[in-house]
Amino acid sequence: SSGINAEWPLRPGVKARGFHLRTHFKTSREVAQAIKGMHIRKATKYLKDVVAQKQIIPMRRFMGGVGRHAQAKAFNTAGSLGAWPKKSATVFLDLLRNAESNAEVKGLEVDSLVVEYIQVNRAPLMRRRTYRAHGRINPFMCNPCHIEMILTETESVVSKEEDDAPKKKSKKKEARARLGAQ
Repeated sequence: SSGINAEWPLRPGVKARGFHLRTHFKTSREVAQAIKGMHIRKATKYLKDVVAQKQIIPMRRFMGGVGRHAQAKAFNTAGSLGAWPKKSATVFLDLLRNAESNAEVKGLEVDSLVVEYIQVNRAPLMRRRTYRAHGRINPFMCNPCHIEMILTETESVVSKEEDDAPKKKSKKKEARARLGAQ
């Protein structure tokens, strides 16, 4: 998609955006996918744990040269690939903090915010140079990114209703129940 739609949030929500952020696009994309759909408090705690290397970010798309780690087994990634992208995680923590203050200004309930929409785009490359043998020069590029997210208010968690209708059982379980009753 081409960015945040003007009439996007159907429920009350807040936006947080950052442009030309000096952190790797590829790791930022993986962090964004990891926190998509999370509650704001859970996402903040998760990213703080990533910075402290207590939890890991699963690497799913941009995984060339990424190491295998036992923590990544919890996410069912191909080959248990994961990393602790500290810089990207801190940038996302700052954006979540910004979204939280935006929600307070708007008068929304901060504890009911959920990351509904999140997008990471490549920003223009930043150019430096590195000096090589025999008087040559090679590019030394930086891959920054644009990040935008929308957090929306969700209704408080509703407990599951008790249905009077009996639960559907398989024929095998019904047969076992009949044999057990005899």
